[in-house]
Parts: sequence; C-alpha cells; structure tokens
Amino acid sequence: MPQDNFLQRKKSILSKKDKSSKAGWDKKIKSLCKKINSFENYYTTSSCSGRIVLMIDKKKKAPKLFQFMSHDLIDFEELKKNLNKIIKLHSQVCDISKKQLTEKNHIKSKEQLNTPKQKISDILLTASDNFRAKQRQIIKFKQEPCILHVACETLKDAEELYKKAKLSGWKRSGIISSGKRFVVELNSTEKLEFPIINKNKIIVSDEFLKLIVKKSNENLKKSWGKIGKLKSSLN
Repeated sequence: MPQDNFLQRKKSILSKKDKSSKAGWDKKIKSLCKKINSFENYYTTSSCSGRIVLMIDKKKKAPKLFQFMSHDLIDFEELKKNLNKIIKLHSQVCDISKKQLTEKNHIKSKEQLNTPKQKISDILLTASDNFRAKQRQIIKFKQEPCILHVACETLKDAEELYKKAKLSGWKRSGIISSGKRFVVELNSTEKLEFPIINKNKIIVSDEFLKLIVKKSNENLKKSWGKIGKLKSSLN
C-alpha cells in the first residue's frame, strides 16, 4: 500500500468517534496507544487494558449485555454488591414478567381486549417466554487480559511489532493479512471465565469470590506490566 494511502487511512481512523462502550482509551493503555500512533507506519484500531465484567451469558451481542464492568482493580465488597444488585434487578424484571403473564392469562375472550384470538395467543406465548427466559438467565464472571490491534504499513513493520510484543509477554499474538493490509493482534493470556449467577442465585461461596478477586487483580497487574514493557521496547 502506498504510504500516502496508509497515512490517509490512519488520519481517517484516528479522527473518527470512538464507538466502544467506554468511548475512549483505558487510562492504563492510553500512553502505549499514543506512542504507537506517533510512528508514521503504525496506528491503533482498538485497545483494552484488561477488564473485569459481569455479563449475561449469550452467544450474540445484545442490549444491556454487560451488567458490570471495571478496568481497575476490584475488591470483594464491590463484587458482592454488584452481584446482589444484579439479582435484585432481575428479580424485579421477573416479577413484572410474571405479573404480565398472570394478567394475560385472565383474558377469557377476544371481546375483553377487542383482539383476535390468535393475537391473544401470541401475547400469552411472548409473556410466558419472557418470564421463563429471565428465570433461566445465567450471569458470567469474566476477567479479560489486555488486547490491542495495530494497523501496519508493511509486513516488515508488522513482524517487528509482533516480535517486540512477544518479547514483552503478549503471548497470544499474531499477524492478520488482508491483501496489502496488515494488522497485528496483540493479546495476553491472563484470563478467567465462569458462571457466577444461575436462576438468580450466586452459585459460588464468598470464599471462592475472595479468591477470584485476588487472582483477577493479579492478572490485571500482569497485563499492565506487559503494556509498560511493550511501550519501553518501542523506539
């Protein structure tokens, strides 16, 4: 790709509004991103310094998927507070769904709502499905490592960044090539993931939660250390 085209694309990408949920760089990775973007032959397309989330267990993205998110260290009290908050909120939603289901079940004829019988049947089915879905909802705990995507002008540029990242501890990294475009995906390995709420109940003990908080914080610190090492290796 000619350099002028690469620089034009870089200018265009970096000037666009941040579409991430946070709408900006995480503070722990901001200086690394700025240093990478100071080089003519690189620009960042996405980044995360590592995070801890509580989220609905779904295969596809959906509104309100993330119930809690932190890019900082957490403590046991904060985690427990947010778990109880999620349970309370979901209980309220289930109560509303149950009330709606009860109200729909009291429909005896189409005259009561001036609604065709098939429409009444559909309303009942939707209310019932919503109630059961809320009852079955699983909440996951996830601690994710730092991740960074960097567009590179040439394959040689991509290889050089990849090597420096690997030496800095970003073990799950690779080069993505599409025609004459090269992107380095930099990823660390510190990760935890497991179901934590099922049927609106916390399914692990406080002792386990305290252990998870300790391990998650350690993992985040390791990720931040690798961010610092990579920044120091760039010149």
